[in-house]
Amino acid sequence: MENQQDYFQSSSQNISPQQLQDASSKRILSGILGIIFGSLGIHKFVLGYNNEGIILLVATLIGYATVCFVVGYLFLIATGVIGLIEGIIYLTKTDEEFYNTYMKGKKPWF
Repeated sequence: MENQQDYFQSSSQNISPQQLQDASSKRILSGILGIIFGSLGIHKFVLGYNNEGIILLVATLIGYATVCFVVGYLFLIATGVIGLIEGIIYLTKTDEEFYNTYMKGKKPWF
């Protein structure tokens, strides 16, 4: 636990105020979009994760196309839950954690 805190303290010293402000606005925007439109992957596009956004979007479209079968509902539920969880995670992180994890570290999922 101390190593993680040391990492965040040492790396937060290297963050400029502009990067911190950008991280804050992207954190809030992608968190809200993840909760509301998470199944479409819009929050992934905001963060620059185009491949992951396309995966979520295609999975949702497959879900809508196959909704007459049971499989379609499973796709829609899975993509919706992923978006909801990621949106909540984004909003609960501090700006420094968000910047280090998703903007600098480029962690694509959760």
